[in-house]
Amino acid sequence: MKSFIRKKLLMLNIYIVRHGQDEDNQNGILNGHRDMPLTELGKTQAQQLAQKIKNIGILFDKAYSSPLQRAYITWKIITDALSIDAPEQLDILIERDFGSMTGKAIQDIEILCAPNIIKSKTVTYFLNPERAETFPQVLRRAKQALTYIQKKHKNGNILLTTHWDFGKMLYTAYYGLSRTDTLVNFHFGNWEVLLLSLSITEKEAHLFQTKQYNH
Repeated sequence: MKSFIRKKLLMLNIYIVRHGQDEDNQNGILNGHRDMPLTELGKTQAQQLAQKIKNIGILFDKAYSSPLQRAYITWKIITDALSIDAPEQLDILIERDFGSMTGKAIQDIEILCAPNIIKSKTVTYFLNPERAETFPQVLRRAKQALTYIQKKHKNGNILLTTHWDFGKMLYTAYYGLSRTDTLVNFHFGNWEVLLLSLSITEKEAHLFQTKQYNH
């Protein structure tokens, strides 16, 4: 047992946090790079998440965030509560660029984008509207982000605060999964936490789960 604990401490454990609810989430709007603030509920979610992390005793060695304020403010609430030194913004953690779908109503995805969509039981994804990042492009960027983190940190606990689509592609890239299977079968809601670590399997990745179904 001591040997196992020592090995885990020497591993690199990457914790992926999705931001709290923002105004577009609340209003059923596709945000992408739209820089909307957290709602009061979103701020409360971030505070509650910080307390959950405190309660289980995770100590972070470094924290990074997407530059969009819904992620940045979530990250700031968490890092202030946990007294994490020198948190840093990282542009590569930004959400997928939704292109021409930015600012559109979530309920209109199928009308505007079919047949170039993927549907799960709870969510419809658009694939390649004008000027949008495609999922292969987002997955490639996720791999680049993981390479950056893995080169900079050989071990320890690293916190990344990011977004819906990009967080899913980080999970897909780390565990070597099918991006389509992830989109159809995997959920990453507001203020959920995923763990990317050699100490667990992909089925154990959800540290905290809320089941909030929005983009």
